[in-house]
Amino acid sequence: MTLFHWQIQQEAKKAEGLSPEQLCMQDSDGDTFLHIAVAQGRRALSYVLAAKMARYGSLDVKEHNGQTALQIAVATNQHLIISDLLSHGAQINIRDLWGRSPLHVCAEKGHYLSLQSICKTLAGRGPSIDVEMFNYDGLTPLHAAVLSHNAVVKEVRHLENPCPFMISELAHRRRRFVECVRTLMHMGASYGTKDLKSGRTCLHMAAEEANIELLHLFLEQPMSLAVVNVKTFSGNTALHIVSSLQNYRNQVEAVKLLMRKGADSGMRNFENELPCQLVPEGSVGEKVRQILKGKYGQNRPRTKAK
Repeated sequence: MTLFHWQIQQEAKKAEGLSPEQLCMQDSDGDTFLHIAVAQGRRALSYVLAAKMARYGSLDVKEHNGQTALQIAVATNQHLIISDLLSHGAQINIRDLWGRSPLHVCAEKGHYLSLQSICKTLAGRGPSIDVEMFNYDGLTPLHAAVLSHNAVVKEVRHLENPCPFMISELAHRRRRFVECVRTLMHMGASYGTKDLKSGRTCLHMAAEEANIELLHLFLEQPMSLAVVNVKTFSGNTALHIVSSLQNYRNQVEAVKLLMRKGADSGMRNFENELPCQLVPEGSVGEKVRQILKGKYGQNRPRTKAK
């Protein structure tokens, strides 16, 4: 017998006399005993309570923020408890008060171990995971992961004289969000899905920060050519977006990468603007403009000699 199974036996004895009414009883915050046990990281007790509540069909009771016990486990990155709850039948395609699924919360917080636990536990069984679910901001979990990674990139860009600890901490956070992006894509999430408010794909979002790491990741995918020139609701491609940036360290590299992967510098947005017309003044802007104009000149169809 493992220590965990021994702990389950001990907790089962304590919870033996709990009635269905007591199990479902909620405090002023809407928390059940299970919500509290999960929040405290008490895995064995959570296992026992979840098994009982599953029998009574009350495993997905929500507290005042619309969160089930599973969503509490996700928010606190309790990947072992997540696996237990899912094994007992906790619903994965469920929203909290902000319209977030458990996948959204993992993506926002960089909880890649929890995300991998969900993927592994539900692989090949039960209902399929809705990896393309939109939250109330019109974002999929993959959108949320990209924006969270962007936020770290932006923080790094604005750092002045950072200490070694801060550099290490930010690098660790970046890696966590990259793992979330990779895991979501492994689960079937599409980086070509548009958000509901502005029509941005994940490629557009990565372009907003000249996020080289994610641009490389997306553009290395087999179907990248079908996505690289997709337009937002305002008609902008990723190349329009990255060309318009001001004083971004990786702007030139990002433009070169997009062009190399098939971005068309001759496409116009709904204001009839080419990417080269959006480039700001300055030395970096001049480099970008020359790259764009040179490529555009090469791509234009040749006229027949008369």
